Amino acid sequence: MWMTRNFVLGVWGVLATASCANTGAYVPVDQYTEPADAKPLGYVIQPGDVVQIRVFNQPDMSARARVRDDGKISVPFLNDVVVAGLTPNVLAQQLQVRLKDFINAPVVTVSLEETRPFSVSVIGEVLKAGVYAIPSNSVVLQALAAAGGFSQYASRDRIFVVRDAPQPVRIRFTYEQLAHAEGKAGTFKLRAGDTVVVE
Repeated sequence: MWMTRNFVLGVWGVLATASCANTGAYVPVDQYTEPADAKPLGYVIQPGDVVQIRVFNQPDMSARARVRDDGKISVPFLNDVVVAGLTPNVLAQQLQVRLKDFINAPVVTVSLEETRPFSVSVIGEVLKAGVYAIPSNSVVLQALAAAGGFSQYASRDRIFVVRDAPQPVRIRFTYEQLAHAEGKAGTFKLRAGDTVVVE
C-alpha cells in the first residue's frame, strides 16, 4: 500500500511538472537536439558496473570486477582503486601510470562488461504502468516492453518521453518510428529519471 501510494504520488509529480513546463507542447524526436551541456564526454563508470581491465601480455595483472558501493575495485598489484566517476579511457591512462612501478611501458585497456541498470517510469495506456529497471543504453521500445506493451486504448502515434534535465522537455515518438528505427527515434537512448507516457 505504501509503495502504491508513493508511486501514485510520484507519477502525479511527474505529470504536474510535465504539464507546467510544457503546457501540452512537445518536440518531435527528429527535431530534438540534446543541449550542449548535457552531452556526455563518454560513459562514466558507476557503482554496480562490471569492468574488465586487461594489461597487454600480463594476464596476472588483469582483472574483471564489479564496482563496489564505495566506487572501488581490487586490481592486482595496486589493491583497491577508485574507478567510479571516471571514463574507461581515463581509468586506463591512470592505471598505465601506476603500473609503471611494476613493468616497463604497460599497455592497459578498460572495457565495460555490464552497466548498472537504471529506472524509468512508464505510464498511460500500457498494460502494466510502473517503474522499471532497464539496462543502460535502452531505447523506448524496451521500456514499453517492460510495461507489457500497449493497452487497447493506446494511441500509437502519441508516445512521449518526458525528460526534466537539464531542462524540462516532452519528446514525441510514433510506434512506426520506433518499430522501424526511423530517424532519431532509432538512436534515442533513455536516461535515468525519464518518464515514458503513452496517450
